[in-house]
Amino acid sequence: MLAQRLALPSPLRNLPAFLVMAFLLPLLAGCGYNTIPTAEENAKAAWSEVLNQYQRRADLIPNLVETVKGYASHERDVLEGVVEARAKATQVTVSPENLSDPGAFKAFQDNQVGLTSALSRLLAVVENYPDLKANQNFLALQAQLEGTENRIAVARRDYIQAVRDYNLTLRTFPSVIWATLWFRSNEPFQNFTVAEDKMEAPQVNFGTGQGG
Repeated sequence: MLAQRLALPSPLRNLPAFLVMAFLLPLLAGCGYNTIPTAEENAKAAWSEVLNQYQRRADLIPNLVETVKGYASHERDVLEGVVEARAKATQVTVSPENLSDPGAFKAFQDNQVGLTSALSRLLAVVENYPDLKANQNFLALQAQLEGTENRIAVARRDYIQAVRDYNLTLRTFPSVIWATLWFRSNEPFQNFTVAEDKMEAPQVNFGTGQGG
């Protein structure tokens, strides 16, 4: 009997394994086997969008600083503060593959909060320069920055939800079964922990019709 089985052509010898896989794969899919990798990819995609929007903001800052400098060059501390904060924010990044690293995520988050604060100080200074507030180039940058801050808020909100969904799949039934059996190396992703009042976008609406 053993000699007869060994004499079978190679495809026929593998037939039982193919039949088992063909039977099991639909069952695995139906039982939620794909839940964890799907949620993981959704969270990574949401994080990539967060990075895109923060980069968009960083790209606007050099022109914004140069425009303000043309009208308020003596505001050196504020201008240098924005430049330094931008440098820190662009030096530290977190790839989608490293979202489970709490140290890297905190460093990224702290630097972005620092840049938000620096921008808020810069835009507060602008209130003292009516000519700058009326400059067409500055108005265009203002509109782009406002739109970018809104996109950041949306991207961050979507990421927070995607991470919650992914992290839940690692510890709730029935997906926790797959996490235990097949996805042991998967770890919860980090999420934003700064209070919402500290993560608010810098105010870029310059109160038209109010003085100055």
